[in-house]
Amino acid sequence: MPATQPVLVPVGDADTAAAAASLIREYLQFIAETARDHYRLSFDIEAMIASDLDDRAKFYPPAGRFYVVRHEDRYVAVGCLKRLTTSVGEIQRMYVRHDARGLGVGRLLVERLLADARSMGFDTVRLESLRALTAAHTLYRSVGFREIAPYADNSMKDYQAPASMATYRASVLFMERALDVP
Repeated sequence: MPATQPVLVPVGDADTAAAAASLIREYLQFIAETARDHYRLSFDIEAMIASDLDDRAKFYPPAGRFYVVRHEDRYVAVGCLKRLTTSVGEIQRMYVRHDARGLGVGRLLVERLLADARSMGFDTVRLESLRALTAAHTLYRSVGFREIAPYADNSMKDYQAPASMATYRASVLFMERALDVP
């Protein structure tokens, strides 16, 4: 029997919200461990999860997009888009479970988020990613992202102590992609 294809599902009901919460928690725990081990940084995972799920103006339409990916009988990935300005969006919380990597799930998510960004009228999409996450950077570069200088409205500004922001900025790769808006 042929394997099923991953399916992108907007977060909008109790089932997808629970899946998103679980995936974001798993992702942020992984990021927190990586940040602690590589860069001696820490942040409040629970505050970030609460903001991601409860702030309807952050990732939910019309200002953003919020997806989980279902493969076979379970959710395996999450990805979000949020508005930074009227012309700039930011991809956040891109995460694919280890056992689902290699299925094209990350590419499916990032390409959908870029298409959504175009349809929302953004002319630029940004993201930030710990320097240790080289596989993610390979994916982002393959769809046209390039490295840029740190930007002010980065996603960690509310979760990082001011005294550690310089260390945070040095530990992160900031990237941007210009969009050809229709």
